[in-house]
Amino acid sequence: MAKRADASAGTPATVALARAGIAFTVHAYEHDPRAAAYGLEAAEKLGLDPDRVFKTLLASVDGTLAVGIVPVAMQLDLKALAQALGGKRAEMADPVVAERKTGYVVGGISPIGQKTALPTVLDESAILCETIYVSGGRRGLDLELAPDDLIAVTAGRYAPIARAR
Repeated sequence: MAKRADASAGTPATVALARAGIAFTVHAYEHDPRAAAYGLEAAEKLGLDPDRVFKTLLASVDGTLAVGIVPVAMQLDLKALAQALGGKRAEMADPVVAERKTGYVVGGISPIGQKTALPTVLDESAILCETIYVSGGRRGLDLELAPDDLIAVTAGRYAPIARAR
């Protein structure tokens, strides 16, 4: 997998990966503003198994913002996220707060290159994949990278935080 210098794909996420020397591939697709589920749209448009495409969700764990990254066909288990971070209770973050803290728009929030570094947990199912796909920082842009590299660049950890819909 090679880094791709693509000026049109320059986002804080791609800049952070390049700066960290992490190999990644940029995958752009034509985003449909009517799409109900951004992650599932990415999997479909890129012709990928939804188990390899991950969505980035922000939650408040005992009042502190945190990032949960789960496969697009699954849901974030808030109780499991809280437990993974040593907390008691978690709830989804307000989208306005999520956008302000990350610097990204909902539907294009990347776990990489956020304005504020937040505790990050990647669902352990990612370990089964050689590479996974996460948002590149805007709708219609995904980044492919190794799950361990995502953990490294976000200072994150693995935990079982996904559950079936």
